[in-house]
Amino acid sequence: MGIIKDNNLNNDTAFQNKKKKVVTVVGARPQFIKEAAVSPELRKYFNEVLVHTGQHFDYNMSEQFFEELSIPKPDYNLGISGGSHAQMTGKMMMAIEEVLEKEKPDWLLVFGDTNSTLAAALAAAKLKIPICHVEAGGRTHCMTNPEEINRICTDHISTLLLASAQDGFDELKKEGLENKSFLVGNTMYDAFVKYSNVRSISQLKLELLSGEKVDVPEKYYYLTCHREENTSEKNLSEILKAMNSLNYPTVYPVHPRNREMVLKLGDFSNILFVKPVGYLESICLVKNAEKIVTDSGGLQTEAFFAGKKCVTVLDFVCWPETMVDYRNELSNPVEKEILEKLSHEQIIDENYKPFGDGKAAEKIVQALLEKSGQVM
Repeated sequence: MGIIKDNNLNNDTAFQNKKKKVVTVVGARPQFIKEAAVSPELRKYFNEVLVHTGQHFDYNMSEQFFEELSIPKPDYNLGISGGSHAQMTGKMMMAIEEVLEKEKPDWLLVFGDTNSTLAAALAAAKLKIPICHVEAGGRTHCMTNPEEINRICTDHISTLLLASAQDGFDELKKEGLENKSFLVGNTMYDAFVKYSNVRSISQLKLELLSGEKVDVPEKYYYLTCHREENTSEKNLSEILKAMNSLNYPTVYPVHPRNREMVLKLGDFSNILFVKPVGYLESICLVKNAEKIVTDSGGLQTEAFFAGKKCVTVLDFVCWPETMVDYRNELSNPVEKEILEKLSHEQIIDENYKPFGDGKAAEKIVQALLEKSGQVM
């Protein structure tokens, strides 16, 4: 797929008057980052209406991202969070349907695999509104993973499927979706390229759960842990014991979901339990860490972009492209296994770039323009 080269196109008055409308729905941290990468390009050629479902509502998980990444204020904030998967998805569908009926967009654009993604796609499909799914084709082949269900359902009702990497595109082909699929690259890589040098580690102050501000250690490991399967006392305790035994301190921004359990488990003197950090702080911490331990799909890719060894505490593969030359390895939530995997030294091939060239946003907009018949 080509990239738009005529930078004067968006200044043409006739073109401005013919702009079509896109409703973009976001709800979780990774989607805010992707929106920050895509929205500036999208708004050159489309009228965008931004909807925030409220799935992530904590300031450090939501508003801070909008502020520091200069994402336009949402046109609608639905304030929906909590409850079971069915309750959350159902409430979101009803609220998003009202927005879509009012706005009458030409397209719905969704990112990734959250309940917000599925709810928006289902609402749009019922209203016969074309759906563009960014980060389509991701498969873990683990049907006990709620996000896997969201991905599959969203892909099969979407009009335009935009894959982040070759593996995702190949999965779409296997499922008979090739005719509406395009390989565009990873928007998280776009964001990493754009924002990775904005913060300096020397500028960073960490806020402990107690409220005390501390400096970032000179050498440290970086941990993120939030998935439901790792919130149990047994699993979280094993992960923390592994990090606590390392030769340098661990910086762990505690997800709101894990805060109560962290406080219950007691003292781990070699771990800095800090409040959630914003995206700019997080990628700065990734870039300067010794190694990474995570259960986040997004942080796996950020570690890969930064050339940092990563151990992923999950029983399924999110990004197979990162699972090369010990760069990213899966581990069970078992202290001994985590430490063993961390001890492996990665090999980096500078020519291996599976996530594109940092221009995924341009290719996404190009695909939308072509599908809308707007290319001039």
